[in-house]
Amino acid sequence: MVKNESGQSIVEMALVLPVLLLLLVGIIDLGRLLYSYSHLHLATQETVRLGGLGQGDGEMIQFARNYISFPDSTLLDVNISPAEGGRESGDYMTVQLSYPFEPFTPFVDQLFTGPVQIQTDSTIRVE
Repeated sequence: MVKNESGQSIVEMALVLPVLLLLLVGIIDLGRLLYSYSHLHLATQETVRLGGLGQGDGEMIQFARNYISFPDSTLLDVNISPAEGGRESGDYMTVQLSYPFEPFTPFVDQLFTGPVQIQTDSTIRVE
């Protein structure tokens, strides 16, 4: 007696394909997250360098918003401490940038209540 197994591979592929696609989209999303964090960290370092060279808060915020290449730069949150009036030569200043990251992997939105906040900070001595 010979068994007919001509549809077996199609059934197996139909069972495994959703898991493989979910895994692939998750890997791509993780890559997007790591790239976004790296880009935001570099923007933070460049922005704090401007502050260390004597630029004002408004110029630093505008530079950070122009520097990033995210879809909506108005969502970028820039925190500078101490404020422009409280900085003197020899003091340390910190710039903190925060941006919401929206993953597009299915079911990830059920793990988090809102967008994932990517946050970086950098400190420099004012010259």
